[in-house]
Amino acid sequence: MPLDPEKLRHAMRAWTTGVVIVTSLYEGQQYGMTVNSFTSISLEPPLICVTLKRLTHTHDLVVKSGMFSVTILTSAQKELSDRFAGKMPNLVDRFEGIQTETISLDSPVFKDGLAYFDCRIVNSVPVGENTLFIAEVLDARGEGEGVPLVYHNREYWQLIKP
Repeated sequence: MPLDPEKLRHAMRAWTTGVVIVTSLYEGQQYGMTVNSFTSISLEPPLICVTLKRLTHTHDLVVKSGMFSVTILTSAQKELSDRFAGKMPNLVDRFEGIQTETISLDSPVFKDGLAYFDCRIVNSVPVGENTLFIAEVLDARGEGEGVPLVYHNREYWQLIKP
């Protein structure tokens, strides 16, 4: 008998993760989404992975462009995380009024983030309702200074140094 998805969702609430926004741009269209399934998988070659839900605009643009950018969010960017998580349903353009910049690619990253990555997809694997994207990091910036935004038990948290 397969595991009840609610049981898995409840157990996964114990896992604490950082929060990032993945953005992509294709033929003048830009879109982005909040993600917590992001990790480094290799330094040489420089590879990261993200998992995106298949039936999203961001997923479509990542597939079409073959590239994406990532911003690691600070604890001061909770509202930005909510915006790109779709928690503001009446918002037509998630980028409206938000300061962005670019690194090497044309995909936007968000000012005042902890770190930024520009990535090119090298492999993708369909997994359930998602796609796991493995990507080469073409450029990375950020000193890691500041307080990261973290997610635990369906809430945002702020880390404090002991």
